[in-house]
Amino acid sequence: MPKQSPIPQPGADSAVPVSPTRAFHLVPLDRISGFDVRPGFYDSNGATAIPGGVNFTVYSHGATSIELLLFHREQDEPFAVLPFPQHYRIGNVYSMIVFKLNIEEFEYAYRVDGPYDPKKGLVFDRSKYLLDPYAKAVTGQSQWGDSSPRGQHYKARVVKDDFDWADMAQPLIPMEDLIIYELHVRGFTKAPSSGVAHPGTFAGLMEKLDYLQDLGINAIELMPIFEFDEMQDYRIVDGKALYNYWGYSTVGFFAPNTSYTASTEYNREGNELKRLIQACNRRGIEVYLDVVFNHTAEGNEKGPFFSFKGFDNNIYYLLTPDGQYYNFSGCGNTMNCNHPIVRQMILDCLRYWVTTYRVDGFRFDLASILGRSEDGSPMGAPPLLQALAFDPILGNVKLIAEAWDAGGLYQVGTFPAWNRWAEWNGRYRDDMRRYLKGDEGCAQAAAERMVGSRDIYGPAGRKNASVNFITCHDGFTLWDLFSYNEKHNLKNGWDNTDGANDNNSWNCGAEGPTADPAVNALRRRMVRSAFALLMCSRGIPMFLAGDEFGNTQFGNNNAYCQDNITSWLDWTLLEKNGEQLRFFRHMIAFRRAHKLLRTKLGEGACGFPDVSFHGVEPWRERFEDFDHYVGVMFAGYERSEGPQVIYVASNAYWEELTVRLPELPASMWWELAADTYEEVQPPRRGVGGSITVRPRSVMVLVGR
Repeated sequence: MPKQSPIPQPGADSAVPVSPTRAFHLVPLDRISGFDVRPGFYDSNGATAIPGGVNFTVYSHGATSIELLLFHREQDEPFAVLPFPQHYRIGNVYSMIVFKLNIEEFEYAYRVDGPYDPKKGLVFDRSKYLLDPYAKAVTGQSQWGDSSPRGQHYKARVVKDDFDWADMAQPLIPMEDLIIYELHVRGFTKAPSSGVAHPGTFAGLMEKLDYLQDLGINAIELMPIFEFDEMQDYRIVDGKALYNYWGYSTVGFFAPNTSYTASTEYNREGNELKRLIQACNRRGIEVYLDVVFNHTAEGNEKGPFFSFKGFDNNIYYLLTPDGQYYNFSGCGNTMNCNHPIVRQMILDCLRYWVTTYRVDGFRFDLASILGRSEDGSPMGAPPLLQALAFDPILGNVKLIAEAWDAGGLYQVGTFPAWNRWAEWNGRYRDDMRRYLKGDEGCAQAAAERMVGSRDIYGPAGRKNASVNFITCHDGFTLWDLFSYNEKHNLKNGWDNTDGANDNNSWNCGAEGPTADPAVNALRRRMVRSAFALLMCSRGIPMFLAGDEFGNTQFGNNNAYCQDNITSWLDWTLLEKNGEQLRFFRHMIAFRRAHKLLRTKLGEGACGFPDVSFHGVEPWRERFEDFDHYVGVMFAGYERSEGPQVIYVASNAYWEELTVRLPELPASMWWELAADTYEEVQPPRRGVGGSITVRPRSVMVLVGR
């Protein structure tokens, strides 16, 4: 161990002059490896620049010693090794201030020593360079597709947090008013057809904000932007490079993916993302992050070893009694989310993204894992989920759970929520898909999904619980949903064994692209009908970027590895499918203009209840298995608007139907607001007491 030399201190026996203005508590106390040091701030995790130096704080329950490694920029071997003296340790926390460090001139990592007993989950290895779990910026991955010559060998940088948010106020949009747009930062603008100056980056996305504002959405959900390793499982299939493109394999939870920036941000990592969030918020668009706390990129026993394994493998991961990794994530390991240490890290992480980046919400990937105990069993009141629900910093933040995991736990409707968590409603997706393609026995379920899934969330409805979606990143695009009966994933290299088989899709009479005008017309109609129902359903609607102009993944329903035209949005379709885009804008505007679709307005209006079901004849309590028509009526009263009534007529049958509408008061009439059978929406017009709903179409009517 390098010799520690005491530094003379001011006082009665010191020759150092005493100055009344000098900060004595920050003077060096020791010298290690040529650097002046002193004990640091133990409650400040990670590395933080302070006047005169840098504070390094790290913890490990099982370690016997920890060394701080300092590297010159982009160098693989440290220029200095600073062991933490034992008296720089309080409890299990090691903290040291290193003076006269210029944060622009170094990177850092750790070496951790401790016992090695894999059957007890202890795998300390002093030969490994370890990434700080609280690293605010990760080096080694700044260029997409470039792997480090040392493999998964990560270092961290100290970040300047000097971004000026000025007087920006966050939109704070009520949950019921949200229209969420899910997108992949790289894939959104990477194709040349995007026409942006900075394709595949946060800056490129910012160039498209006019488009998003014009579309009418008010929230974007970004697929993972935490630092991840796109080179994990990198391989060549049929001459094409395949990557971990989606990013659901976290390297560092506190660091943005530097390969998503258009400019070099050394020590100012995150500024481009902050500018994006600031620009979105100023346009009334909230920004949510898709976060992955259920597993890390370290994988199983055969996976890499770069951070959590080296600090406390038996704390950060769920382990079997013999020290193997539970795999409820399907990705090799499972984070031990309800261990107090891990729970605190996750809470610290989310607080950091909210306070430093002004993030408006989070979608939690495989969130059911966050409710598992240390033996893997589901908990009734998981401490982590409860802590997030009641944390004051997160008080205005949207919390959205993917309420299932790869271990078979499915909690849609039963996710521990404290009336705070919303859920991706997987049953909405499945039931609406089956209904739209004409399956029998689906009408009742479709009706329940449209009125807020009361059968799932209780008669009163768990407030703002249901995030409704028909498509998302995982599965077919909306165009592909009506273009393919089967998945076509051969390009992924797994002989088409990957991806879901239960897609509830329908190719409308031809598998894949076709020149048949009738088939293509039907597909466009099915897309319009699906979106109309989504926009006319109670709950929070979400749809996949590109669905509005018919983007395709060529039948691939698991494009996680496709960093190419399979996953990149094809912006040439904007012109080709312009009418579809206009219909999406039309229905989004319609939803935003009618509060009645978004929330309950009293107990009803005009003698009608809040919600009611109808067949081809008015008033139905329940639908039969053979029914393919669903009529849903919403009614309510708002003082500023008076009585409001909306009727949604949905015909999933292959023949037209004559439908008798509920009778309005004598002073009112029915007005047609949308008809998905029509490519171009006609001007609003009054209709009589009966309407003809043509095959595979939806009509939306408003009481006037």
